[in-house]
Amino acid sequence: MARFATGVTVLTVRDDRDDIGATVSAFTSVSADPPSVLVGLSAHGYLAEVVDAQGAFAVSVLAADQRALAGRFAAEGRPSARLLLAEEPHRRGERTGALVLADAVAALECVVEQRVPAGDHVLYIAQVAGLPEVGRAGAEGPGPLLRFGGRYRTLA
Repeated sequence: MARFATGVTVLTVRDDRDDIGATVSAFTSVSADPPSVLVGLSAHGYLAEVVDAQGAFAVSVLAADQRALAGRFAAEGRPSARLLLAEEPHRRGERTGALVLADAVAALECVVEQRVPAGDHVLYIAQVAGLPEVGRAGAEGPGPLLRFGGRYRTLA
């Protein structure tokens, strides 16, 4: 599957204790009506545990020049999402309270509709509850950040 190019996102959840998040490339659209998405997370990770508890999350689609941010959110033993975004423009989503990157290509707030175990992962099918306005939506810019061949890539 490393030979299949995917977009790169940061998924965030507002936990009762702190904000958490991770880089996620297993993310796709499922339905236009109602607008729904699917995200895959490690079944045994803390992020899935918190998504299960909260039932909602935000997804920020990263731009090609946000590679370092993707790396920070993918690092083992990373601090809270709030600390990782301390130097990045961000705000809380109105529907989920999760952190949304202000300079993302796109952002979605999602409410979990269904949880499906799948091997060592869990798939969440979620309805899009909000589309926070972000700085790069519809703007010409560096394009999306991609994952291909086990590395981050750009379209150029």
